[in-house]
Formats: sequence, structure tokens, C-alpha cells
Amino acid sequence: MTGFMWNLLLAVTWVVLTGDAGGVNLIFGMLVGYAVLGVMQRQIPGIRGYTRRLPRLIKFIFFFLKELVMANLTVAFDIITPVWHMKPGVIAMPLEAKTDLEITMVANLISLTPGTLSLDVSDDRRVLFIHAMFLDNEQELRNSLKDMERRVLEILR
Repeated sequence: MTGFMWNLLLAVTWVVLTGDAGGVNLIFGMLVGYAVLGVMQRQIPGIRGYTRRLPRLIKFIFFFLKELVMANLTVAFDIITPVWHMKPGVIAMPLEAKTDLEITMVANLISLTPGTLSLDVSDDRRVLFIHAMFLDNEQELRNSLKDMERRVLEILR
């Protein structure tokens, strides 16, 4: 988060120095700031690893959009067909996420995907309880949710 704030500050500085407050100039300022931070990240511990997060974020966006489309198609197919294919159930997923931000991001992204809903986090914050609409294969569902959690943690850490 610190790296992003520095990047934004550098972009705003770029806009002020060039005198052009247009959106394209701000984006160009973000790219210049990203390059500057990429050079400086070895010397400043607070922004170390910042330039590796952007490619991971872009990959995650495409991954999540694919998961979102597939889940929507599965739910739509189940609604349209006369035979119900769903087997709802609740599973407990052990969490690798430790901080409140990490747990919140994982739980919200799971809830955003149609067919799954985050219900609760255990008191010790080690287990997330999830309601799944299609619980045909519990281990396969748990593995796909753990993959999503892993990708979120790669971005946040």
C-alpha cells in the first residue's frame, strides 16, 4: 500500500510539474512513478517488491473474471434447466490469511463469486465457513478456493 501511495504522489507531482491535469497525463505520471519506484525499491525497504505486485494484480483480475463467468454460467444453467443440479452445503476452509485486510479480501471475493457465500470466520481467525451451492466434490471446491486465497495473498503481501 505504501508503494501505491508513493506512486500516486509521484503521479500528482508529475501532473503539477507539467501543468496538464488530463487523465492521460495522470496515467503517464503513474507509469513514470512506477518506473522510478522500480529503480528505487532496492534502497527503500517500505516499497520493496512493489513492481512485482502489478503483474500479479493483472493476472488476478483475469483469473477472477474467468472464475466469475464460469460460476455465473453454472448458476444460470442450473436455473434454466428443469432438473436441479445443485447440492448445497457448508464447508470449513482453513485460512492462510492472517490480517483483517487479508481475511476480508478473501471472504468478499468468495462471496462475489456466484454459488458461494462466506458465512463466518472462527473466533481464532483460522477457519472460514463457506456456503456452496454446488458441493459435488468438497475437496475440489476447497482447492479452488485455496487457489483464490493464494492469489489474493500474493497481491497483498
